[in-house]
Amino acid sequence: WASQQQGKARLALPLTFVATMLIGGLLGFAGIELPLMETGIAGSVLALGLLVALAVRPPLPLAAGLTALFALSHGMAHGLELPELASPWGYAVGFIVATAFLHAAGYLVARNLPQAAAPLVRIAGAASALTGAWLLAG
Repeated sequence: WASQQQGKARLALPLTFVATMLIGGLLGFAGIELPLMETGIAGSVLALGLLVALAVRPPLPLAAGLTALFALSHGMAHGLELPELASPWGYAVGFIVATAFLHAAGYLVARNLPQAAAPLVRIAGAASALTGAWLLAG
């Protein structure tokens, strides 16, 4: 979604996601869980997929707020799934680095597609939205 944005949003959205996911992870380590957290995760897959498919460009505060809300659920899930023998800090570094890498890779691929292939980003968004709908139905 960040690759479809303009200006500061291109960097702000991935940074917001990663930072808020870390906060959610720390809350998960403490045993804090949002009500309907799994539904929120599935809903975020649906919503972000639709935002990409429709190439929505809301004002940055709204985009960052949505991004933070979605990331909080994802981070809490990671935090609650901390393996018993794992170091919380090592585990947190792992899921944060992996998430940052995935965001960077997706951004770079989407931004460097030839113009003729640009619709593939929106098609991928639609596929993500369908996946989110399937998760919600299951």
